[in-house]
Amino acid sequence: MKYKVAGLISLLAVLISIVSCESEADLDFKRYYSAGSEVYQTHCQNCHGAKGDGLSALIPPLTDSLYLKNNQSNLACYLRSGLTGTITIHGKTFDDKMPAADLAPMEMAQVLTYINNSFGNKLGVITIDRVNADLKSCK
Repeated sequence: MKYKVAGLISLLAVLISIVSCESEADLDFKRYYSAGSEVYQTHCQNCHGAKGDGLSALIPPLTDSLYLKNNQSNLACYLRSGLTGTITIHGKTFDDKMPAADLAPMEMAQVLTYINNSFGNKLGVITIDRVNADLKSCK
């Protein structure tokens, strides 16, 4: 019996040490991503859809890593000011207006991290520092 208890305690100690080995970057990603999921559901999902697939020819999908990757520094600006003009995603042209989102910079960082890592995208974390820097560069 003593050996079973000692073995169980040892196993728990190993599991705790493994869990506590997550890097700060991994923890930040999880925090941004999970909070971003909620922001997305509240502010973006109605138009872009639960799977980020947009709405036919009216609303572009968020599934194009190449477009997202090439426009990383503009994404916070799109959220703050909206987006007008023609964009092309997956070979389809979209020319409708995206309204501005009333989001704080932290919420922008969270939702952009979520979008950057959902719907087939794997583009990493967008931090609040990045969002603040990008917002200063908006045209």
